[in-house]
Amino acid sequence: MLRVSRAKNWPLRTAMRMATRPMATAVDMEKLKKPLQRMIDRLVEVTASEKFKEELKTGAVSGPAYEEGGPASLSAAGMSEAQYKTVVTAGFCTSLLHKEARVASLLGQGFYTIGPGGEEVLGAASFALEQTDAVALHYRHLATSVVRQLDSGKSLEAVLLDRARGYVVSASDPVTGGRHCALGGGKSDFVVTSTLASQAPPAVGRAMGCQLGHALKLPLRVPKTMVSYVSVGDGSVNNSHFLGAVNLAQYAQHRKFSCPTVFAVSNNDICISLRGYGWLAEFMKGLRMPVHRCDGKDPLAVYSSTAEAVQYARKKKRPVAVVYDKLPRRFGHAATDRQDAYLSAEEITAAAEANPLAQMARQAVDLGVASYDDLYQEYVDLEKKVEAAFQEAANEAKIVSRDALLASNSQPIAPLPKDSVRVSRSSMHLDLATNEASAPFDRAEPKEQQPTVMRKNMNRVMEETLQDFPESVYIGEDVVHGGYYLVTDGLAEKFPHRVRDFPPDETTLVGAAVGYAQVGLLPILEIPYAKYLDCGADMFYEAAISNWLSNGQCPNGMVVRLQGFGRGVFGGNFHTHNNVNLPPGVDVVCYSNGEDYVRGFRNLVQQAKNGRMVMSIDSTYLLNLRHLHERDDAWQRRYPAKGEIMTFDDIVTYGKGKGLALVTYGSGVVMSLQARKELMEKHGWDDVTVIDSPLLSAVPGELRKSIGDYEKVIFVDECKDRQFPFAGIAAELHNEGALPADWRTVAAPNTYNPLGITVSFISVDDIVKAANGLRK
Repeated sequence: MLRVSRAKNWPLRTAMRMATRPMATAVDMEKLKKPLQRMIDRLVEVTASEKFKEELKTGAVSGPAYEEGGPASLSAAGMSEAQYKTVVTAGFCTSLLHKEARVASLLGQGFYTIGPGGEEVLGAASFALEQTDAVALHYRHLATSVVRQLDSGKSLEAVLLDRARGYVVSASDPVTGGRHCALGGGKSDFVVTSTLASQAPPAVGRAMGCQLGHALKLPLRVPKTMVSYVSVGDGSVNNSHFLGAVNLAQYAQHRKFSCPTVFAVSNNDICISLRGYGWLAEFMKGLRMPVHRCDGKDPLAVYSSTAEAVQYARKKKRPVAVVYDKLPRRFGHAATDRQDAYLSAEEITAAAEANPLAQMARQAVDLGVASYDDLYQEYVDLEKKVEAAFQEAANEAKIVSRDALLASNSQPIAPLPKDSVRVSRSSMHLDLATNEASAPFDRAEPKEQQPTVMRKNMNRVMEETLQDFPESVYIGEDVVHGGYYLVTDGLAEKFPHRVRDFPPDETTLVGAAVGYAQVGLLPILEIPYAKYLDCGADMFYEAAISNWLSNGQCPNGMVVRLQGFGRGVFGGNFHTHNNVNLPPGVDVVCYSNGEDYVRGFRNLVQQAKNGRMVMSIDSTYLLNLRHLHERDDAWQRRYPAKGEIMTFDDIVTYGKGKGLALVTYGSGVVMSLQARKELMEKHGWDDVTVIDSPLLSAVPGELRKSIGDYEKVIFVDECKDRQFPFAGIAAELHNEGALPADWRTVAAPNTYNPLGITVSFISVDDIVKAANGLRK
């Protein structure tokens, strides 16, 4: 019987000692092991490995027989001997890699101990897939990844070294570059985070995007025959990411949209400490897709069932599920898992002794694929190779530079297209003598040349984008009929199949956009109201972190249109939200008028095409605004000439005075211009300038250069006080010494927005009061 230790927090205590102990330049793993050998020998992963090795050596392999009804031979399963041998090798590697990861953690050299124990045979699923199929694996499904890499032609030594690099967070890890320990990293193998089931919505998006793109005859990164395979654990089926993904796939099937997705679920009947209680079987009965089940410990059954599921998805272009049942969970969830708090000693021991590798070894011998001597020698040899891989990886450099992390937040800024013109707008649309905005309006001009409201220019630039970029698609909720604000009016008729409505679930909507981007489409994603982004917030952050997590290998280039933002009387807080999400890796802008919007949006599309994730926040108040002061038509703007563009560094300056600068964005520009007029006419100010600074996620270059020219500065932010984007921008400029001594911020009150009134938004009075306060 295996001896299961009850020692508490070995890795944590040891790592703390190692962290405070002076370390030599070179790491000698064997030397580090010697003083801790007794502790290492008591690790349950080590004792289980030694027991299995002895069973192979003596040929006395234990374990129950496989479930009846599975394939009885390689030919019955449709599997070759070479494939079976690779599955055995991958299973051995999976177990040994986890064992050495536990040892490395104990030595203070390893930092990831979530284990694949019990799921070592799932590598057989890989052979049911093509190398060009899109794969996103649950973090316990290491064996599937190992087989997939070996099948691609990668050497065994390289596979072991790269996985060891993940465990010790080497900067040479090809998957994340030392940022995390994750599966993925191949051309068609997508990096998966530790967030439960977050891989599922993008997987459906890849399936749908692949089929859409090829129907449009676009040159995608994936073949038309691609199947999207995504795996999760049994606990993950309860997560909203998974539920939403399954619902979207079934909705696509109902609408007769092609969606070749395979949902694979490994069932060990426990989710960390929560027992399964038989729920998975009941849950799967409710799916509107075929469900294949098999003994997950039997490689022949795993291969056969997966192959049937994949074949169905590829042929029918529909979703399908496969469940790998009867899996044990050996050694707990991770090193920090206190199994004895929720399992009996007998249950812990029984799970540790339930070794799928032993059953597979006995099957291999029965099938004539290998002898016990062969398997013993392979296991011993692999053990040495795994230890050597950890030794090498532990001596490689780790990330030590903040600059390296910051640089990987996003893809590089795309250069301007050769035919583009960056328009200088240092002082525009303002007659300083009269304090009136001027927008010459000749009704004899052709209609398309006349100034118009922001919404119509937005609609026109969307049409321009869809016309100029065949890979671009516009997705959202209620966008086909024109949307809530008519921004997409008429586009669906002009671009059928490329303007599409999705069910009202922001998690799967964002996830679909991620999948679209990853297969080579250029998604423009509309979120109907700013508050609704909260509903898909986790998937939004998953999309944002992808470039960083993959060290730039898996960008999610897209344009997010966040509307229903800011000042308004309809819908209350849920439709006039004024909070902004600014995660690293997302460029966020908020334009104030239709002319700037067009120029800026052209830049957003170029950046998204280059792999950056960009978001335009659109102020409801401005969409149909015509007048700045009384009935002057000053806020209507002409459509800029083709090629005119506005970069992230650009600002727009209204006025030439250097006494006071009101720095703002969005509807704050209108409020500030109205406040400027009041300050100059009623409060004795004669040198007020309004600076429209649309970039919210960083300091625009032109703002950094010019802000020091002003005697006083007020940052006017339409978001809520204490959580507004200009707080970070102002602090950065202050820390750089770029701001004058007299500066302050003014923002909306830190409360929610009631229906029917605008008292909770930034106002002209707020700005006037802040300006006069600087005079004191």
